[in-house]
Amino acid sequence: MRQPAPSARAATSSAPGTVGDVRRANLARVLSVIAGAGDEQRLSRADIAQVSQLTKASVSSLVADLLAAGLVIEIGVHRDGERGRPSVGLVLNPARCVMGMEINVDYIAAGLVDLNGKLLAHEILPRTNHRSAASEVLGALGELSQGLQGAARAQGLMILGGGLAVPGLVNEEQFTVLQAPNLGWEGQELDVAALLPEPKTRFRLFNEANASALAQQHLMDAQERDFLFVSGEVGIGGGLIIDGELFVGPQGHAGELGHVVIAPDGKACSCGGRGCLETVAGQEAILAAANLGSAADRISRQERMSQLCQALETGAEPAVGAVAEAGKSLGIAVASAMRLYSVSTVVFGGHFAALEQWLRPAMEASLKVHAPSIAGQARLLCSPLGQTGALAGAARSVVGDLLEAPHLLVD
Repeated sequence: MRQPAPSARAATSSAPGTVGDVRRANLARVLSVIAGAGDEQRLSRADIAQVSQLTKASVSSLVADLLAAGLVIEIGVHRDGERGRPSVGLVLNPARCVMGMEINVDYIAAGLVDLNGKLLAHEILPRTNHRSAASEVLGALGELSQGLQGAARAQGLMILGGGLAVPGLVNEEQFTVLQAPNLGWEGQELDVAALLPEPKTRFRLFNEANASALAQQHLMDAQERDFLFVSGEVGIGGGLIIDGELFVGPQGHAGELGHVVIAPDGKACSCGGRGCLETVAGQEAILAAANLGSAADRISRQERMSQLCQALETGAEPAVGAVAEAGKSLGIAVASAMRLYSVSTVVFGGHFAALEQWLRPAMEASLKVHAPSIAGQARLLCSPLGQTGALAGAARSVVGDLLEAPHLLVD
């Protein structure tokens, strides 16, 4: 049975501005102050009252609810120069976490993220998911999730919710993958209940590139509020952060850089179009152009990528030419995206980060040709997240939801 959409849970009060609404807002306010204190700072109830500008009595009552829900714990704190009995500080409960999961073309993954956003555990299982039935893939991911749930229980961790990232367009409310060409899925409703039975709060579905962009946001400087994340796998995805928020557009599909047309008369693409960036700069496209086989071969894509890097290290053709052509095409797409979205920072993940030293020269040269007026302003960065980005971003987003709406556990 498919899990209800997150919005299906009714609020305890139907009218805005009620006492219940105010209390829920204040719960989130107090929890936000505690969460924002950082690892080294332990705030007392008096500290929280001062920062939140709520009365001490209100803070004490709200903290009692957060303690009862298990979202925060008390820790004795000795302040500098202070003698005698320590004061009581409050921190997010390290024994509460969220599970993040990812389905990609040739692997599934799961991990645990605590309420501070720290990745506690991460497991990857190689698996050929292309054209596999969604039920089979979810079954395998469910087994991986169960193993991680058991490990969490053994460590005294409670999993409050979860998030799943997939390489395709999604309808989160309906838990449906609208289109994932590289998986061979279209209009595929996902039975996510088997992945994390009865989560305490909610389970969310994400586009893989959007989830990775959210994870990358945690690594950016505070003033870096606008950037495009470009995810490189078999397909190419894009996640757009504008003014510190994920921008997905009115239908939720903004940022699909992999299907920007860079060659109108180019190769056919898995999306049904022609000449998309993915046909030149996707992993399989680069490997094929480098004469390193295809997805039908018995050698895994990971092994073929390793062979590609070895060929690039020695300057061997056609590997060098294949990556240079990918960089050129990527420069064309990035030039268009920078103009369209008015962003100057672009962060590259996946194989783009792994191939940076060979890809960057051609990409920068292409950017100068196709967008000379803005090329000098471009900040082209590579993400260190690797294969943890999508699942960590999905989990951290659910953590963020929880910190903004702690009443889901308190009510």
